[in-house]
Amino acid sequence: MTTEELSALSGLELMRWVQTEQPADFPSLRRLLGMRFDEVEHGRSVVSVDTQPDFANTLGTVHGGIAATLLDTAMGCAVHTTLAAGVGYTTLELKVNYVRAAGTDGRILSAEGTVIHCGRRTATAEGRVVDERGKLIAHATTTCLILPATG
Repeated sequence: MTTEELSALSGLELMRWVQTEQPADFPSLRRLLGMRFDEVEHGRSVVSVDTQPDFANTLGTVHGGIAATLLDTAMGCAVHTTLAAGVGYTTLELKVNYVRAAGTDGRILSAEGTVIHCGRRTATAEGRVVDERGKLIAHATTTCLILPATG
């Protein structure tokens, strides 16, 4: 799909394209971390990743930046699903609370992002990261700046 064709998609349509059709070799943070888009719907997204030794901090557990990245992605993409074609967003603020460490041994971490409010200029969302047993790893809130369509 061309850049022009992608820019004509609504936020929800674009996120569904990312979920189902984006080429696996498309340069992205998603490819780098092995992130999957498990669920995409209006105002909600779920992303997951299999932990790996490269995610380790100096203590040998998953670095907090991995959980923050999952949260920023899930919440931002949830916001994106509510936007019209050509309208973008950027994270203004991200507040993460870490609850427990996660191992780097291939366990699945899943982040769910849900929109709380989406206005003309800003949007807010909340998110949670859980491990494959449903144990809470981290939770967060975000504020996003809505970027109007250009052109």
